[in-house]
Amino acid sequence: MTATFLDLVDLASERLGGSVVAANDEFFAPKEGLINAAAPVWIEGKYTERGKWMDGWETRRRRDGGDHDWCIVRLGVRGVVRGVDVETTFFRGNFPESCAVDACDTSPLAAADDLSRASWREVVPRTTLAGDSHNPIAAAVEARATHVRLRIFPDGGVARLRVHGDVTADWDRLRKRGDVDLAAVEHGGLVVACSDMFFGSRHNLIMPGDATHMGDGWETKRRRGAGHDWTIVRLGTAGAIRRVEVDTRHFKGNAPGACSLEGAAGEQGRDIAGLQWGELLPRIALQPHTRHTFEDDLRPIGDITHVRFNIYPDGGVGRLRLFGRPR
Repeated sequence: MTATFLDLVDLASERLGGSVVAANDEFFAPKEGLINAAAPVWIEGKYTERGKWMDGWETRRRRDGGDHDWCIVRLGVRGVVRGVDVETTFFRGNFPESCAVDACDTSPLAAADDLSRASWREVVPRTTLAGDSHNPIAAAVEARATHVRLRIFPDGGVARLRVHGDVTADWDRLRKRGDVDLAAVEHGGLVVACSDMFFGSRHNLIMPGDATHMGDGWETKRRRGAGHDWTIVRLGTAGAIRRVEVDTRHFKGNAPGACSLEGAAGEQGRDIAGLQWGELLPRIALQPHTRHTFEDDLRPIGDITHVRFNIYPDGGVGRLRLFGRPR
């Protein structure tokens, strides 16, 4: 059974500003590899002066009597940890026997010395790992965190660490800015469903920054029948949408021909059943490789919590921005 938390945001993502700030050992492979956005790779015959090159974080074999190694990751955004994926891909005879994960909630700018004195709470108890595999593990307790500490027993290599959870945005502070992107992942937005994402993940739509290439957006397969594709975004908080940006840059021969938006007011959870949709943006033409801004065309439908983004009939969009005033 697929772990449901894997559909949540990776709070440790480099794309959100996550970084690896400390480790007790990184003899064979540097700690920074732990949160590399790209999937791990294997390069046959590649060696360094210390041994086989590995894509991830790898410590030396323990001979000092200690029972574990550790690495601390500063999350890109503060959030509640729901689960982790401790990936050991390509680590076959050198993966840890088990792992545990701790969390602390402190200043995002805390230095390594401050973190050594921070109050840490175990959120993932010690769990046996499989080699050359994804190891999804649900959090045993809910804890808001700015940092996580991965402990591996007794030593070895981990290719990637993904820390999935719910973003906890500071809306008291954000409201002082006026209109903000209510859909942005760093503000707690989440793409909860879509009709198709054959070529590009729906989650890319609300990531920070501009899309860098076609693979960095949401793209559906070519539709051969009736209908159209769609995706549903849960806003970080309820609010009234006042400006929309639809960015099709990099999609030159595969942008949608048109789009529309619908809004609904419901609970902030992921359940979208029973939402009553109202028209926010009527169907409007889109151009390839263009950042579109829609403001005058929007319908005033009040505060909403969810937006359904329809594209006609199919295609790719790099980013969707939904600017509005938080309630």
